[in-house]
Amino acid sequence: MKKLLFLTGTRADFGKLKPLIQTVDGDPNYDVTVFVTGMHTLSKYGYTVDEVKKANFKTTKIHIYMNQVLNEPMDITLANTINGLSRYVHEEKPDMVIIHGDRVEALAGAIVGAMQNILVAHIEGGELSGTIDEMIRHSTSKMAHLHFVANVDAQNRLKQLGEIDSSIFVIGSPDIDMMYSQSLPDLPKVQSHYNIPFDQYGIVLFHPVTTEIDTLLTHATHLVDALIASNRNYVVIYPNNDLGSHFIFEAYQKLENNPKFKIFPSIRFEYFLTLLKNAHYIIGNSSAGIREAPAFGVPAINIGTRQHNRFSHEAIINCNYERTAILEAFEKRDELRITQSSQHFGDGKSAQRFKAILDSQITWNTLRQKQFKDQ
Repeated sequence: MKKLLFLTGTRADFGKLKPLIQTVDGDPNYDVTVFVTGMHTLSKYGYTVDEVKKANFKTTKIHIYMNQVLNEPMDITLANTINGLSRYVHEEKPDMVIIHGDRVEALAGAIVGAMQNILVAHIEGGELSGTIDEMIRHSTSKMAHLHFVANVDAQNRLKQLGEIDSSIFVIGSPDIDMMYSQSLPDLPKVQSHYNIPFDQYGIVLFHPVTTEIDTLLTHATHLVDALIASNRNYVVIYPNNDLGSHFIFEAYQKLENNPKFKIFPSIRFEYFLTLLKNAHYIIGNSSAGIREAPAFGVPAINIGTRQHNRFSHEAIINCNYERTAILEAFEKRDELRITQSSQHFGDGKSAQRFKAILDSQITWNTLRQKQFKDQ
């Protein structure tokens, strides 16, 4: 029996890891634990530890570790995560640590696994993130032994980083599995659960850009002013907990008691996908507008630099932070006619590919001593 340790720090990465956890949950060949930390443990963001528990895994265990207090710097959060995870791994001795994406928790998982001679599997390396996240993602990839990527573009970037071909597996993005499944709740159920009265609405997801901290409040204020001026209905979801999130919360104070806005700390991932699938558009700077929205054929208004150089699609409208530019983007969205959805990030079969690779003995023979492959 192999011991697998999945590490999740945010509502977003859990949505991507969940299909992978489900495919090994209950399998007698695997002893599975989810190490839950990060934003999940903060009450301001909805204490989404509860969402992990509500996944109702059959045999998978859940371990909770609080790695931060509100607004703690990212480097301290990284250090705290390494400290707590290292002690847990030293005691439990998993055979593989499985991490996702570009957050500091993922980097901590890669460091701990590599330093303790444990296989590290990185989900969705090789992506372009923008801001500090991109450096975290590529650093995480260099500490990982196995790479499960969304597409050939990501595979090629990892090769540029010197990763060997046999360590990279193109499986697609696991959240696409959930998007294309028949198990998503219907819209009336989601609207009833969250008391959302709108028949037509946009989704707002705006995160801090840590390298633009000096102008972040101005940018968030422009967005809020444009949303109000548009006179449309919105489902607003809190930003992540990166440096500067308090500026976004400050700007959002203007939305309080406005009947056209429903504001939530977090929304369960499957429910979020249903809301996105039925939204008129998503606006902000979240990767959901770059990855998930085009897969549904839903328009995305992408603001600013956070998603710079990432995937481009006819459903994505880019604009700068100015109020007038955002209002002009609304007009472009009203005129937009999308001819086809995107499958750039997967076809809905990521989890079964992941499981097949785990089941191969070749995977477990992967050398812990990494080598750099010159191109």
